[in-house]
Amino acid sequence: MTDKFRALRVSKSDQGPKAEFVDLAEADLMEGDVTVAVDYSTVNYKDGLALTGKAPIVRNWPLIPGIDFSGKVEKSDHKDFKPGDRVVLNGFGVGEGHNGGYAQKARVKGDWLVKLPDAISNEQAMAIGTAGYTAMLCVLALEKNGVTPDKGDVLVTGAAGGVGSVAIALLSKLGHRVIASTGRASEADYLKSLGAAEIIDRNELSAAGKPLGKERWAGAVDAVGSHTLANVLAMTKYGGAVAACGLAQGLDLPASVAPFILRGITLCGIDSVMAPKEIRIEAYKRLAADLDMKKLAAMSFRAKLDDVPRLAGEIVAGKVRGRAVIDVNA
Repeated sequence: MTDKFRALRVSKSDQGPKAEFVDLAEADLMEGDVTVAVDYSTVNYKDGLALTGKAPIVRNWPLIPGIDFSGKVEKSDHKDFKPGDRVVLNGFGVGEGHNGGYAQKARVKGDWLVKLPDAISNEQAMAIGTAGYTAMLCVLALEKNGVTPDKGDVLVTGAAGGVGSVAIALLSKLGHRVIASTGRASEADYLKSLGAAEIIDRNELSAAGKPLGKERWAGAVDAVGSHTLANVLAMTKYGGAVAACGLAQGLDLPASVAPFILRGITLCGIDSVMAPKEIRIEAYKRLAADLDMKKLAAMSFRAKLDDVPRLAGEIVAGKVRGRAVIDVNA
């Protein structure tokens, strides 16, 4: 096996991140006790921000972006991994401060890796990616806070995106009636094919609203933030829960305490980046059991490393449906 490998690397410039394809050697990798031959990566919203410079995601320059990857262990000094193990990585600052998945090789800390269940292939792991793994964390949070199918509908915002698509597929298979909120009316058939029972326009939620609204759903998965999350909270049923995992509309939360103290609802913050390993293992076990892989295939498409800069711009602009699977060796 040649020591050289191909990577997409970003450098700092006066005009923002400058992306270029380079040939690197293992000596160019960062510290870690496990070297992985990368098979697939993906493009998440955060990856789009990193490559476009729309937010200060990258902290070390130059850097290989890509917050996700799957592949096989090539070398290991970590007790839990041996050559040939199939592994997945999501987060832990990879693709932000540590070289990430847009390369044919990666060297990372073994503590950041999770062994893939037999039921999930390396390709499927990146169709899931951080977005799908985050969706599973949201579902787990709703379950732990008593949101069951008999309690009422569950809302998913940003429904046509990666988190939203997987959340709909998971929730519908688990027996929930899912309401999908999207700004793309053309995606209605796609969202219904994933399991959404009802589609609403995101404009119903995106403007300033009342501290309390009509009770409409028992729970929600929100990837949008700002006024949308405030309105989601205001319309959550008594005793319900909302899992918040994104900020597509904004970082702010122009809400009131009314839903919390008058309806006893719970706002669950979902962090996928630094989540403990035991939670990650639980999430992947549940994904293996509860995610319809035919629906996963329907919401994903394959692309090459060469396509990543273009897809980065498109995902930030809200033009990417579902999940992009990047074959780094194609």
